[in-house]
Amino acid sequence: MSVVVVDMEKTVLARTAGGLRAVRLWFRAFRRSRPFWGAVWLGLGGAAVIHFSRSPLTMVVGGGWNSSAGYILGGAMVMFALVAVFAPLYRGLCGIVGVLLGLAAFIAANLGGFLIGTLLAIVGGSMIWGWGEKRTRRSRRGPRDARGAHANSSEEVLTGGDATPDQAS
Repeated sequence: MSVVVVDMEKTVLARTAGGLRAVRLWFRAFRRSRPFWGAVWLGLGGAAVIHFSRSPLTMVVGGGWNSSAGYILGGAMVMFALVAVFAPLYRGLCGIVGVLLGLAAFIAANLGGFLIGTLLAIVGGSMIWGWGEKRTRRSRRGPRDARGAHANSSEEVLTGGDATPDQAS
């Protein structure tokens, strides 16, 4: 009876480890295909602005722009961070607006979360704006033909290999 229990435990552990590995690989592919780290920094900047501008809700609702600026600007930063992660097509807009929101929070919301939120928003927005998709790696050996030999360059193919690139045209 104990042999069966031990085998079942090994099977469950193997399935769990395989599932965790699959989740980790999926998350790695997801993270590499989006401006993930820039969005993390921008979201943390928004959270810092919200945290350092905490006020009672009655004051935020009735106080006007001065009381609600931290919530509005910080919430917008978090929103643009999420948009950048889940819709990377809009990364340029999200990055620039994230930087501008961080600068606006410096003026309107307790020095942008005592400068922490503003700096995180500027770094994160810049990382989002500058992000580009990774290109696939090429082989260092170059393309090969069916026999395994290196393929000729286009100039050699067009001219028979005797001419220089200037003479090819």
